Order: sequence, then structure tokens, then C-alpha cells
Amino acid sequence: MENPLVSIICLCHNHKDYVKQAIESVLLQTYDNIELILVDDASTDGSVSIIEKMSLIHGFQAIINTPNLGNCKSFNIGFSLSKGKYIIDLATDDQLLPTRVFEGVKNLEAKGVSFGVNFCDVELINKNGKSIGTHFKRDSNGKLLDNIPEGDIYKILVERYFFSSPSTMMRRTVLEELGGYAENLSYEDFDFWVRSSRNYKYSFTDKVLVKKNILSKSLSSIQYQRKNRHCLSTALVCEKVIKLNKTAEENHALLKRINYELKWALVTENWEASLKFIELKKKLQKSHWNFGLLNLIIKIKPPWYPLWKVIL
Repeated sequence: MENPLVSIICLCHNHKDYVKQAIESVLLQTYDNIELILVDDASTDGSVSIIEKMSLIHGFQAIINTPNLGNCKSFNIGFSLSKGKYIIDLATDDQLLPTRVFEGVKNLEAKGVSFGVNFCDVELINKNGKSIGTHFKRDSNGKLLDNIPEGDIYKILVERYFFSSPSTMMRRTVLEELGGYAENLSYEDFDFWVRSSRNYKYSFTDKVLVKKNILSKSLSSIQYQRKNRHCLSTALVCEKVIKLNKTAEENHALLKRINYELKWALVTENWEASLKFIELKKKLQKSHWNFGLLNLIIKIKPPWYPLWKVIL
């Protein structure tokens, strides 16, 4: 196997209690051709002092944002400075297990250029640092119980999430083709997955190679909180998917996604996103729904509006 450079772009925002472990998890990789680029997005909790001290000791690049730029812009800054053939986007509240990079390079080198992304299984860690299982179901001996799809998984990703974002390794060429992460979005996962899987296959490594901390303030945990900022980004990605879709089956998958996301947009009182999801439903289906009435209800929000949360 060749030994191509792998760039690990670590993104930190107020991860003081976790950033040291994340950095050490990169430094302890069994694969030896790695560049680490850490971008701190205007942390206020003391993370920066830890990062700067470790950067001086270990010699990795550290970029300190002022002001806060958001996850997508911060990643693109790190990506613009990177040189690796393969890229890992690592939030500093997560950790790589020692063979993550080696296994990812081995897999993608063997699969060839039609495969743009490799993903693996993830160990889930609670707030007390205890393991609470793995992302994919396994038996008591660690044998995988789930049937994990690989290859052309575009339609599946349009319809639902099924793997954990921290588990991915990407070819640089895929990110270059997409122009990096879309900076008008509050989070990157869904947009990157659908745009990349339209043109590239995904491969799976049947090993637990990443640790993910389940935190109340993580980006993923706020997705269904009241008036969260992610809901509109999801609607904007669904708008892109309509243009990417090529078949009736893909449109049906998108409609299932929109129905699910519309429910949560209403429950979390994301009115702008709700209206956008309704417009997307109009484009995808002929329906007996009274969209005009639902639009009006969303706009005026009468006192009995919460009843719609139950209905939907």
C-alpha cells in the first residue's frame, strides 16, 4: 500500500474538556504520514490556550478565528491550507482510534477513484465518559448485526441518515469538485453527503474506529431544539436535491425526507423552513393537502396552533 498524505482538520468551539484528547488521538495514529490542522472558531472557554500550547509542542498548524465563523467556513479555511490526498473532518469533542487513518487509506486505495468516501462504525460515549454502545448494532462478541449499504447510496442518504458523520474519510478530489462545504449552511453533513454521493460511491469498513461523545451542546444535538438554526439549512439542501434527482424513486425518497423534516420544523417553530418544505412538497407531489390553509396557519400562528403538532 502506498503512503499518501492524510490531512486531519480539527474544528474546535468551546471544547476545553475534550480538545486535548482529540489532538492526542491524531498524534497516536499508527499511520505516520499525517498533517494536523486545527481551527478554533472563537472559543471563549480556555480551549485556545490548550491548543496553542500543544501546537508549540507538537508542531501542528493552529488557526484561531475571531470572530466566530461557523463550522462550514472554519472547515474550508483548514481545507484551503491542507495538502493531503485524503481528508478527515474531526470535531474536537470526538476522537480517532489508533488505526482509523490506516484503515481508511487501505480501504480507499484498494477501492479506487470511483469511491469518494469511506465510513466506519463509531463507539458512543456519554457525558460521564462511559461507552454506551456502537452506532451500528453488534452482538455480544462485536459481530455486526446490521446490513450496511455501500456503493451508490445516494437515494438512501436523501431519505435518511444511517451512519455517523465523525466516521468519514474523504478523497480530496471530492471536496475540490464540490468547492468544499457550502458556507451558507449552519451544518455540513447532509449537503456534503447528497452532493458527493451523487457522483461517488461510499465504502464501509466493518470496524469501530472513532469515539463520539454524546453532548447536549453539540451541533447534532440541537437539530430538533426549538427555533434551531439547522432546520432552514436542511430545507435549503432539500431544494438542491430536487435538482440532483434523476428518478421517480429518488423523488419519493426526498418526499419522505421532507415529510419528516416538515413535522419537526412545525414542532420546533421554524416557520421559514416550514414554508419552504411546503413549497418543495408542492413541486414533488399532487396532493389534496390544503397547502394554502397550512401556509396561513404558519403565518398567523393562532393560539390553538400547537394542536397541529399532534396532527402532524
